[in-house]
Amino acid sequence: MAQIDQRNIALLIDADNASPSGIDPVLTVLAELGQVNIRRAYGNWRKTSLKGWVDRMHRYGIEPQQQFDLTRGKNATDMKMTIDALDLLYGGRVDGFGIMSSDSDFMPLAMRIRQDGYPVYGFGGAKTPEAFRQACTRFIDVNALIKAERNEATENRKQPTKGEIDAELLTLLVDAYNASKRDEGGYAKLSEVGQRAGNRSSFDTRNYGYARLIDLIEAIPNFAIERRENGQVFVKRLR
Repeated sequence: MAQIDQRNIALLIDADNASPSGIDPVLTVLAELGQVNIRRAYGNWRKTSLKGWVDRMHRYGIEPQQQFDLTRGKNATDMKMTIDALDLLYGGRVDGFGIMSSDSDFMPLAMRIRQDGYPVYGFGGAKTPEAFRQACTRFIDVNALIKAERNEATENRKQPTKGEIDAELLTLLVDAYNASKRDEGGYAKLSEVGQRAGNRSSFDTRNYGYARLIDLIEAIPNFAIERRENGQVFVKRLR
């Protein structure tokens, strides 16, 4: 089996519903899955509103896919993206997908890809419908991603305060901890807790301003972290 950094990943961009300023951090995140060798952006490039994407095509090696608006108020972008994704899926050419859009119309596509066992990372805005968010293996708020990257670049990255950890997130993490295997001291592997949380929802720490799960857990007083000699990190619920 190929190593993770050699896996072939496809990024499909709905240019009408995605911000060009997010492409750099999006590609960075997708490196978790493998090499993003297929990069396509879909839209009617006659539109002045897509100029920001046009300026980034050559810089990021993105292949433009022209789709004319044949009917006022509608476009063929969604259909073309779906057809291309299924062609890639059935052609056995890819090991994972990134879908950059805030359009809930891609929910069935994300679900279909996952049914074949392939990961799907969704990238959209804060107002992206919940249906598309939950259909993805992971959904990441691009605006939060951009903000985190800018803060990190200036070495002044602001972490969310503990008060910003909402009850829903805490419940998710507690349930994941409770479902994980624990040793005699009550500690569970942080990696297993993260995996269980991710399997249950489109949970991603970057949506909360943290680059890593350990950073998020350390900010929550309900948990304790223990680093052991073998390099593994364990977590224990305190309350």
